[in-house]
Amino acid sequence: MENTLTVDQRREAFVRGLYGLHYAVTSDNPRRSGEARQTLARLRRSFVGGRQQAEAYDVVFPYQPPEREQELWLLVAGLFALHPHGDTARNRSLGTAMRDLVAGRPSAARRFTQLLSVDLDGLPHYLRQTVQLLRAGDIALDYHRLLTDLVTMQGPGQAAQKIRLGWARDYHRPQRTHQPTTAETEPTDLTVAEPADA
Repeated sequence: MENTLTVDQRREAFVRGLYGLHYAVTSDNPRRSGEARQTLARLRRSFVGGRQQAEAYDVVFPYQPPEREQELWLLVAGLFALHPHGDTARNRSLGTAMRDLVAGRPSAARRFTQLLSVDLDGLPHYLRQTVQLLRAGDIALDYHRLLTDLVTMQGPGQAAQKIRLGWARDYHRPQRTHQPTTAETEPTDLTVAEPADA
């Protein structure tokens, strides 16, 4: 990894590397698939404790996370391992993903409310539960956006509250409904009626 990359470029490369693990698992190459499965298993185990977290270092640290962000990068790596998918779900926030989940599983609404109200120290626990719910509902999440949001939450002042409010806005935003096109609203019978006096 080149030192000339900006922090955001390193974040993006890191998340692309995580998505690469998903593609490797689905590869026709058994060796590549097996190695990716082992890596994802190590990342999942990183939630257990300090010794197990060390197993994730070789996945995260080559991307050179800033020191103040490294715990968040490790967290996102573990979350991805819980729900690996190849859909980058461009810019889909946690709030949007939970809205889509709750549409088919209303009981998950309480979990999202808890997530919004928890302090930063308790956030990793609730994020793990939330990502497991998203996995069960097969709802994709933009992990780059999640990492960026989590980094922003560490900022000064009301940064964490602003992210939470953004997630809540996305969650409560009405889903787009299908708008009929002109072709769908016009009559399909194209026969021309004969004039009555013909």
